[in-house]
Amino acid sequence: MTSSSSATRQATSLLILVLLSIASALAFAADSTCGPFGDAPAQIQTGLWPSLVVNHGLRCFGGEKLGPWLDSDGTQRYACLYDYVSSQSNDAYPLVVFVHGSLANADSTIATGLIPKSKSTNLGTSHPGFVLLAPEGRETTHYYTAPDDRGMGWDNWYRQFSRGDVIANGTTYKENVDAAAIDHFIQQVEASRKIDRNRIYMTGWSNGAAMALLYALNRRNIAAAAVYSAPDPFSAFDDACPQTPVAGAPASTKEISLTNPKVPIMHVRNSCDIGGICPNGLKFVSQIKALGNQIDDIIVNPEGIRVQQCDPLCGTNPDGGGDISTSGSMLGFKHHLAWPRTWNDRMFDFMKNHPLPAGQ
Repeated sequence: MTSSSSATRQATSLLILVLLSIASALAFAADSTCGPFGDAPAQIQTGLWPSLVVNHGLRCFGGEKLGPWLDSDGTQRYACLYDYVSSQSNDAYPLVVFVHGSLANADSTIATGLIPKSKSTNLGTSHPGFVLLAPEGRETTHYYTAPDDRGMGWDNWYRQFSRGDVIANGTTYKENVDAAAIDHFIQQVEASRKIDRNRIYMTGWSNGAAMALLYALNRRNIAAAAVYSAPDPFSAFDDACPQTPVAGAPASTKEISLTNPKVPIMHVRNSCDIGGICPNGLKFVSQIKALGNQIDDIIVNPEGIRVQQCDPLCGTNPDGGGDISTSGSMLGFKHHLAWPRTWNDRMFDFMKNHPLPAGQ
């Protein structure tokens, strides 16, 4: 792919995103408690985590720590980079971006098995291996049940994913700072490594999976997303301003425009998961299919075997129960804390089979 075609693609994507974002903002009713991009930006919290496990304390376990980079809220942002292949070759390598869950940090990448896989897994190029990037979230408020109502994580409730600010009716809507941070670190890696820009993929865990999905659905440079145990990024738990995703202009603040609505998605989730994530996942599937997207939805039992339905003992509410005190949710909590390593290869196969079309 030539640099000119890449620049044209990026410029076109930016223009579409800005136009849809403005259309979304114009649909905002002045007397509404919810904005055109859902909830207000998450509020920054401080002192919730020991300094040794946040930001400066990142170990990156044999990888390279990137940062600090100052986001628009004045927060220093970091990421871990695992590159065991591109520095040894002049060939371009795929990039996989892992987004960690809430109440965790980028070092949780070690629990997934993705780091060793990055050395040998072939994602469709003439050579094995890929570059693995794990951005770090922030300490903010969440729309989850305590103790996850604040802490490390990602703001997928404020859905202004335009690259830059959007001004409508005299109000400025800043770009989601977490999306901007992911943008920054992807661009930093692209500038320093030879990356196959048709093979940039998102993955994530829990709240990070929701963020990875929302990011992929709004970035045309993302080829596909394969995630684990994601709450619906448009409507889950205590979200005060749920929205329905649409591919065109929104009819009201109850809808949100997407610029990459047909990005290939694979979602691996537990039949019994914390807070009713499984039935909440069914709602997400219906939203994505309504956009004309054929999501690969995988429900697995505690043994990691694919099953056809959610376990009703662990929740039936399509918005997710949020209550983690029931026996079913406690069992789901146990399942939620284990990344499905037996599905790693199939998630990678999904990525491999869904690059961006040549020349896009």
